[in-house]
Amino acid sequence: MTWINNMEKKWLDRGSCPECNSSDGNVRHSEGYSFCFVCKTRFGENMQTETVVPMKRESSIKTVGTLGAITERGISKETAQKYNTDVKVSGNMNTHHIYKYFDESGNNIGNKVRNVSTKDMWVEGGMSDALLFGQNIFAPNGKYITITEGEVDAMSAFELLGSKWACVSIKTGAGSALRDCKKAFEYLDSFQNIVISFDMDKQGRDASEQVAQLFSPNKCKIMHMEHKDANEFLQLNKREEFTRVWWNAQPYTPAGIVNLKDLGDALYTEEYCETCSYPWHKLNHKTYGMRTGELVTFTSGAGMGKSSVMRELMYHLLKNTEDNVGIIALEEGIKNTTFNIMSVEANARLYIKEVREKFEQEQLNTWQENTVGTGRFFAFDHFGSMDNDEILSRIRYMAQALDCKWIFLDHLSILVSGQEDTDERKSIDILMTKLRSLVEQTNIGLLLVSHLRRPSGDRGHEDGREVSLSHLRGSASIAHLSDSVIALERDQQAEDDVLANTTTIRVLKNRYTGDTGIATHLFYDKDTGRMKEISNPYEVEDTSTIIDEEVPF
Repeated sequence: MTWINNMEKKWLDRGSCPECNSSDGNVRHSEGYSFCFVCKTRFGENMQTETVVPMKRESSIKTVGTLGAITERGISKETAQKYNTDVKVSGNMNTHHIYKYFDESGNNIGNKVRNVSTKDMWVEGGMSDALLFGQNIFAPNGKYITITEGEVDAMSAFELLGSKWACVSIKTGAGSALRDCKKAFEYLDSFQNIVISFDMDKQGRDASEQVAQLFSPNKCKIMHMEHKDANEFLQLNKREEFTRVWWNAQPYTPAGIVNLKDLGDALYTEEYCETCSYPWHKLNHKTYGMRTGELVTFTSGAGMGKSSVMRELMYHLLKNTEDNVGIIALEEGIKNTTFNIMSVEANARLYIKEVREKFEQEQLNTWQENTVGTGRFFAFDHFGSMDNDEILSRIRYMAQALDCKWIFLDHLSILVSGQEDTDERKSIDILMTKLRSLVEQTNIGLLLVSHLRRPSGDRGHEDGREVSLSHLRGSASIAHLSDSVIALERDQQAEDDVLANTTTIRVLKNRYTGDTGIATHLFYDKDTGRMKEISNPYEVEDTSTIIDEEVPF
């Protein structure tokens, strides 16, 4: 009979036993018989007495003992007798505890034997048809039943609760919890409340949730204990504390389900989120800055000023925070990355060899020390590797081992294009999902560069075409999984030199405020290599006052 079939049959009600006069030990079953859990008498369909006679079994049960207190674990003689647990002291004074297991007919079919001195444990007989430990002594249909991980804990809980409520144990630890409770589903489900008191380790916690999911909502309550298990409470004589924790056990709630009324003051307690402004005032008014725990995608066509914007952002973070910054630039070497950052400090295009040679080495050293020489800037020397999992592991290492709060990945498209025989859209979906998960796990601010697909029609992005989310190359998941998407637009073919060197910053998605549209315009100064914020494409201004204005947060 499968577990599902067992669920269709159940214990119906309990009443008095005509054999032993127990007031509530005789329980009626849906199959037409009843069974007294006190005198172990079965009544058939015609309600005639059928005293269960233990079967003679050819088994390997050899160890026998006498009833007595399990002093080593604080279990009284009365409780040991209740649970049919024996103690054997051999001639060499070795003490053994004998935990007996029974089948549905009341036969002792298996024993667990524990050597107190050596802590060795072995099983005698067969356990496959055995009930839960203690199931044979507690009639179904009760108000409360407590499930523990071990025999000693079941007896301990029984004593701690004043010998009032049913307490049973799974057979072989947390690993068997789900299997054992499925087999005993009918019996356990007959109780009004099930309290799970497994060990307070990961295995015990996981097993608690697995078992709780078998039953209807609110039936199972899970204890969260200060001590490891029930026996530890008993040995420390903390009966009141255990009882309090038992009564306060909380109904199992699947992970992620929260009653919002329970937030209380936590509603106004901000989760850790570090914020830094953008280098450009008007973009800050649109976005309220950059935040850790967010994934921001910058997208553009070729030649839109993407590289210039990225080095301005990296430099700004180095100068305006004390955070570590990481970059994985898949289309440039680490020397080029270094010169790019130094260029912003120098207000000169040091990434061009001819420009760099105009300066004394001492001056170059100073710019280096003030930027990458701070020890807070890390780059991945990829040696041509484009493996996605390797890149993800490097991001995680930067975040967790190097404590980088802000990490740049330039760029997404090359990661996907480097893979052979793959569907680009599917590959981007998988990669974006992993990046999103990584951001949430590490709480970094991830700034991702993604390219645009070629738009239809005669006018391309190099002609200043307005960018939309639909132009993102490869997959809609880029937009869906990003907190913000910021596009760069430039008309490279404009006859006017100012227009040809002005990048429009357009916010396509802004989860934080919802404010989208054109944020600002940045003019590329060829003399300094800097991106200067201007009010409009026709008037180049001194941006020092703009940058220094107060940001809106």
